This record gives sequence, structure tokens and C-alpha cells, in this order.
Amino acid sequence: MQGQDVRPRLRRVGIFGAIVAAAIAVIAGLGFTVAGLLWPVGSTADAATSAMQSMAMGRAVTGTPYWNDVAGTPFHGDGVTRTYYISADEVVWDYAPSHRNEITGEPFDAVADTYVKSGPGRIGSRYLKCIYRSYTNASFTHRITRPADQAYLGLLGPVIRAEVGDTIKVIFRNTCPFPTSMHPHGVFYGKGSEGAPYDDGTKGKLKLDDGVPTGDRHTYTWPVPERAGPGPGDGSSVMWMYHSHTDEVADTYAGLIGPMEITRRGDARPDGSPKDVDKEFFVLYSVMNETLSPFLAANIKRFAAPPYPAHPDDDEEFGESNLMHSINGYVFGNQPMMTMHRGDHVRWYVMSMGTEVDLHTPHWHGNDALVNGMRMDVVSLLPGTMVVADMVPDNVGTWLFHCHVNDHIRAGMLTRYRVVD
Repeated sequence: MQGQDVRPRLRRVGIFGAIVAAAIAVIAGLGFTVAGLLWPVGSTADAATSAMQSMAMGRAVTGTPYWNDVAGTPFHGDGVTRTYYISADEVVWDYAPSHRNEITGEPFDAVADTYVKSGPGRIGSRYLKCIYRSYTNASFTHRITRPADQAYLGLLGPVIRAEVGDTIKVIFRNTCPFPTSMHPHGVFYGKGSEGAPYDDGTKGKLKLDDGVPTGDRHTYTWPVPERAGPGPGDGSSVMWMYHSHTDEVADTYAGLIGPMEITRRGDARPDGSPKDVDKEFFVLYSVMNETLSPFLAANIKRFAAPPYPAHPDDDEEFGESNLMHSINGYVFGNQPMMTMHRGDHVRWYVMSMGTEVDLHTPHWHGNDALVNGMRMDVVSLLPGTMVVADMVPDNVGTWLFHCHVNDHIRAGMLTRYRVVD
């Protein structure tokens, strides 16, 4: 992965990125249309059904009863209430804690130093951030330490799990130096649990969720109806994300984002994870623009050396240095290893967040996966999108898992996973 000092200048390609994204959407749509014309419906359905059954994916969920279940009828919770104690906490985050390129096994080269080297007017790989962390109870005295096999989650918030019919209850505390919130995708929420400030005609108590001040708390309640769970073509579980929406752009660049998993009714273990899956991985591909973080001034003062940039927002070289092309908050292979066994049923939940440069194509070396019944080793992501991929690895070894966009490769959006016997 060594290369010349060719810097991507990602902030210049906004219009081009948007055009490419639109083109991909059109091509994808045409592709599905052509597929329907070229292959008879019956044979396609038979093949898809066979593939889904072999991976414990999908069910024949059709007809009036199914559509009645997801048609907006009142939620009747017949499950359990799952309570999570989550705090938004300020931390010092290192995108490259080993201080070397773990993909090449060598010191950082000149291109990598654009992003990870601190010095005059450069912050480097360490930044103040605000991330979601899990605690044992409402006292927020004892933080839950992640086991070693979950260290790969990095800056992602706790995995929130539930089964269709459950209710998720989040006791939320904010210790960050700015208002934050928790906004969920996919599940049901009332106006007092949306976590997003805008002119929605509400006032008073229904606005307390919008932005929780420093030192305050709020309780978010999210019922999990049928329409929040797997659809007819899904496997036994789906992923949604949650993130702060008080100042969505600044908050997510600060690090306030996490995954949520919803399992089909009757298919969940006691912790809410799917019974038919041996190993799960939750992965965020995102170009974290630290120039737009609310901690920018503090990061310059704490981690950069003088002379500081006179106009940080307009300094293109400085801005480029703060574009951290990260996977779960790590660059150049610094993410802790994701390990699985050959023959495991592995479910990958892959998501993205950001701007038009966050057009990502995560690619697994060595093994492939089923996505919506189709075999592939590359998936496509746009900001705010989520993809579920099922894998049964048969190829033992340590393998690359990286974004296939050339600029992103140079900037360090690469990690590894390991398959063992």
C-alpha cells in the first residue's frame, strides 16, 4: 500500500461524488430491471429461495396477515422491556494507536503521515471525541468494559439488541460539553423519544429529548413493532443505527453513533441476538471530518504544535489532514482483529455515515457473502445506509477488508479479519 504523496483533496470532489452516487443508483435500478427481463421469474425465485434457506435467510412472509402486521396498526408489546444505560462521554481517541501501518507492517509513509502525523499546524491521529458508552445501572458508576472479542467495535456505541414485540428503554446521560441526544432508525418512537430538534409543532416535555444538556439525563422509549424487524427477504435479524441528532453533522463527526439489532419474533436468544448466527460484526465506514467536530479548537490547542492554522475552516491542507478515513474509528489496519472460525455462520452489519465522499465499497478478501440472496464480495454504501451480509467462511487466514475506492485506500480505510480452524 505504499504510494506517492498524492493527496486525495476530497473536499474538492463534492459535486462529482454526488453525480457518481446518482449514477450508481440509476445503474443499480437498471440492473435489477434487466435481471428481471433476462431470467424467468420462477427460476429466479427458486434460486433465491434455495440460497436463503441454506443460510437460514428469509421466510415466506406474504399475504394479508403480514401486511396488516406492518400497516401501522397500534403496537401491542408482547415481549420484554430491555433497558440500557448509555452515557455520551468525552474521550481521547487514537485512530492509529499502534503508530504504524498494520496493513504493510511498516512505518507510516508520506501519504499516511498526511493524516496521522502531528506537528506544526497538524493534529495527528489523536482527537478529543464524544462517544456512547454502556454502564451497569442508572448510577452510571460502573462502566461496562467490552470483552476482547468486541474490541473491534472501536468508537461505536453499545450494540442495542431487541426482538420484535420488545420495548427498548434507554436511560441516557450526557457528560459531553455540548447538548447531545439519541435518535434511532427503524424502530417506533414518539415525539418525546425522537432525539431531533426541529419545528414539529411540539413543546414543553416533548422537546426535552431534542438536546440533553451537559450533566442532564433523558429516558428514551422505543417500541419494536413488526415493521422494525426483518422483512420477507431478510434473514433472522436486521440492523438499524442510532446517533445524536442535536447537531447531527457535528455530533456524528464527534463520534456519537452506534448499531442496533432487531431479531425476528421467536428467533432471538435471551440477549436479543439471532439464534441461527454464530458470530456477528458491526462495522462503520466513515470519513470522519474532524474539522467539523465541535472539539476542533480544543484539538488544535491540545495536539498540534504552533504555528496553528490562522483560518482552520479555509485551510485546505489542514482540512485534508483531518479527514480520517476510518473503520470503526481506526485507520491503516489499526482496528483490533475480527476473528471467526471456518464454517461459522457469520453475519456482518455494515453501515456508513457522512457526506458525498462517503460512497464506500467494502470488500472482503478471501471469502464472500450473501446479500439479499445474491453472492458478492463487495457491497455498496452511501451515507446513512446499512447492509446485512451473511458469510460462511471456508478460507482460513488473515484477510483484508477494505473500501475499494482508490482515494480511500490511500488514506487508510483498510482493516483485516481472521478465519481460524
